[in-house]
Amino acid sequence: MNFRRSIAAGVAACTLLLLAACGGGGGAGGGIGGSGAPLGKGTMRASMTDAPSCGYDAVHVTIDKLRVHQSGNAAESDSGWVDIPLSGPRRVDLLTLTNGVLFPLGEVPLTAGNYQQMRLVLAGNTQANPLANSVTPTGGAETPMDTPSAQQSGLKLNMNVDVPAGQVVDVVLDFDACKSVVRRGNSGRYNLKPVVTVIPVVNAGGQRVEGWVDLSLASGSTFVSLQSQGLPVKTGIPDSQGRFVLFPVPAGNYDLVVSAPGRVSAALTGVPVGNTAVTTVGSSNLRVNPPATLMRPVGGMVSPATATVRAVQTLAGGPSIEVASPPVDAQTGAFAMDLPIAAPVRAPYVANAPSFGFTADAAVAGLYTVQANANGGVQNAAVNTAAPVPPLSFSLP
Repeated sequence: MNFRRSIAAGVAACTLLLLAACGGGGGAGGGIGGSGAPLGKGTMRASMTDAPSCGYDAVHVTIDKLRVHQSGNAAESDSGWVDIPLSGPRRVDLLTLTNGVLFPLGEVPLTAGNYQQMRLVLAGNTQANPLANSVTPTGGAETPMDTPSAQQSGLKLNMNVDVPAGQVVDVVLDFDACKSVVRRGNSGRYNLKPVVTVIPVVNAGGQRVEGWVDLSLASGSTFVSLQSQGLPVKTGIPDSQGRFVLFPVPAGNYDLVVSAPGRVSAALTGVPVGNTAVTTVGSSNLRVNPPATLMRPVGGMVSPATATVRAVQTLAGGPSIEVASPPVDAQTGAFAMDLPIAAPVRAPYVANAPSFGFTADAAVAGLYTVQANANGGVQNAAVNTAAPVPPLSFSLP
């Protein structure tokens, strides 16, 4: 992770970019709600963060261009695009951007109005710069990633962001490195299939959930996610002290799910996220610590190999939660994951409670739906980890 040294100062200064604006105060176009753009214009300021990665020590991408348009249907060749100026191609290790860390990209004055599309253009790996986009597997060597056509025309990102006149609007590109890096069989090669979400930040003092897991889970393999209707909205990995920060998150109510090897899944339901305050889950003296369990291997094949696979567990009376989302081999379509055998634990979220009050949901112990998704099609397979699970097979259009 040699790039960490070169951006360490910038990350330290800009971790709270949206609070301090990295160089500007409120009235001069710096902080949220500030101004300074020409008359009739507002300012859009873009930064990047990351969800955790799976089995990698570093994931580098090089951003060549960032563009916005008011039409969600605009083609790359259409007029009306506005570039967000970058100080040259920006190479960043995505794995340095977890637990609320933001990497500033740039800002631009825009005609006031609604913007519905962003295009992220990646630089390609070249002879002069063969590692512009690369991955370092845990214990392995840095390896180039093959990038898609997005490096020429730009990866289309849908958004719905209002830019008021005289105001600064912050947007964060949430780059999911775990789902974006795809292994290609035993070739030793990897594809980069970017999975990115654009999240507007209304107020940097909110849209944030902070909490703690037991120190025994602070190993880098524990995942904490905020989910809505069984779909993760933001995922993070606790730091070495067991603390996690999920930011930015759109305001709403979510289920917080903790998944760790050798532990049952733990779900706190009804976790509120607001625009102006931090939501706290426990404390350094009250940590999420799910009971231990044996795990059951579940795997198989899916076609096409571009499909995604996930394991969902429906708690008694709801909600459904995603427990695992393993990578799919880009060449063979193979996938594998380990699922808890014992019952998950659940509790309703209560602010400032002296304990979490988790109880085992025995009725759904070991019961999962493995779901494959591709090209708008979905296939499901019910599994019970109380016994060995035969290999699964999915074939989608």
